[in-house]
Amino acid sequence: MHRYLRAIGFSKKNRKEIQDIVLDCIQKHQRHGYTLIDDETMAAEFSREYADSMGLSVCGTFDQEDKFHLEYYFPYLDGTGVTSYEDISVEKHAGEDSYAGVCDDLKVGISVIFYVKNRIPYMKAQASGRLPIKGTSVTFSGLSIKGSVLIPLYKPENEQKTMNPFDANERAKLLAAAKNGDEEAIETLTLEDMDTYNIISKRIKNEDVYSIVDTSFMPYGVECDQYSVIGDIMAFRKVENHITGEEIYILTICCNDLTFDVAINIIDLFGEPQVGRRFKGVIWLQGNINYPDDEM
Repeated sequence: MHRYLRAIGFSKKNRKEIQDIVLDCIQKHQRHGYTLIDDETMAAEFSREYADSMGLSVCGTFDQEDKFHLEYYFPYLDGTGVTSYEDISVEKHAGEDSYAGVCDDLKVGISVIFYVKNRIPYMKAQASGRLPIKGTSVTFSGLSIKGSVLIPLYKPENEQKTMNPFDANERAKLLAAAKNGDEEAIETLTLEDMDTYNIISKRIKNEDVYSIVDTSFMPYGVECDQYSVIGDIMAFRKVENHITGEEIYILTICCNDLTFDVAINIIDLFGEPQVGRRFKGVIWLQGNINYPDDEM
């Protein structure tokens, strides 16, 4: 997680300085959460913003003597809006007391795995036997330490219809039907993919791949919550880390019909972001699970 500290404006801090920032986060936290693990241990989480909508979360436990034991910390970005209303499943990481969420959103076509930012509400629900909770949603956000801005993709109206014979809603319905074993839906999707493959095979001989691929959302590397993305920039803003003075871009991107925010240090972004252009980069995907008010 430590390498993503530069995404929130800590690109030049050494280990000792980071330790001081962690201590500052614990002592001057703006948000906190607690829940009992057993009769002797209480899980705790402290969060503090160091730029607008982003900061550091420190996780650990309190023992019977009310002494705090640091376990780990991670940078975060608070996303805006709701990314998906699909059901979420959560699994605990093997190495530490953190959690991974899994969202099977049909718009993407794969199971999206993300790092759960708000683990305390989940742990409370788990301890009280209220899982699974219905009616949840998730707000995705991403941190990136290397990205670039691409020019917009030219989309002639007639070509757009050829490349995308079904709109997002129709395709989502077909995917849902195919998932339930509908042979007609499977055949329709297969024919659509074959047509798309034939069109791309012809164009790739004379065109660059980024002039053909509009957006993409693909797993990256061996870590399950990292993705290589290309998405349309819907909005952007610049914020400043009030300790280091480093500037960070927060980009709202639409990628495979998923809309979420991505934070990247200005020194790590190649190009000038503008609405309508595209962002290409590798992100660490985080998610805030939104529980119904009557459940939390």
